[in-house]
Amino acid sequence: MEEEKKIRQSINYVELETICGITSSLPENELPEFAFAGKSNVGKSSLINALMFRKSYARTSSQPGKTQTINFYNIERELYFVDLPGYGYAKVSQEIRAKWGAMIERYLKGSKQLKKIFLLVDIRHEPTANDKEMYQWIVYQGYEPVIIATKLDKINRSQKDRQLKLIRTALDAGEKIKIIPFSALTKQGREEIWAYIDAQR
Repeated sequence: MEEEKKIRQSINYVELETICGITSSLPENELPEFAFAGKSNVGKSSLINALMFRKSYARTSSQPGKTQTINFYNIERELYFVDLPGYGYAKVSQEIRAKWGAMIERYLKGSKQLKKIFLLVDIRHEPTANDKEMYQWIVYQGYEPVIIATKLDKINRSQKDRQLKLIRTALDAGEKIKIIPFSALTKQGREEIWAYIDAQR
């Protein structure tokens, strides 16, 4: 228990160990994997950086929608964070979207160590059509995602419960689906996410 508490307070070892492109072979990892999915600009890199207790280790692309890789971050030599390509960027061609979809599907079906998928949505807005499609697709693949409602600091505290209910309703997510509000600015939600990860692995 003491070790679990320690890992949530700081992370000593982080390495971007594997970068997989559209034609790359997926790694056969032996450690648990936790994947992060979300549309471009939802704050995925900011969340991953916060969970790694780093400021800019996971970098956002200067051109949203251009990141076409699955990135595997080794955390404390105990587990992997798997950063999936962002979706929903309007300027990306249908061909590239199809390739991304095939790559992500290959990962979801091929990984033997994937424990949980975190789907990020913006707490300020109703989930987009792309968000809803991604949620249903993850469920179709046999996974029960955890929803991370990002940008918590951008709304008033009084709005939080209403927005979380809006997200759950729009995604048609049952009551057993976990939704965790998160702020990259204040780090609110980080400890809860880490507690969940620790319990799953």
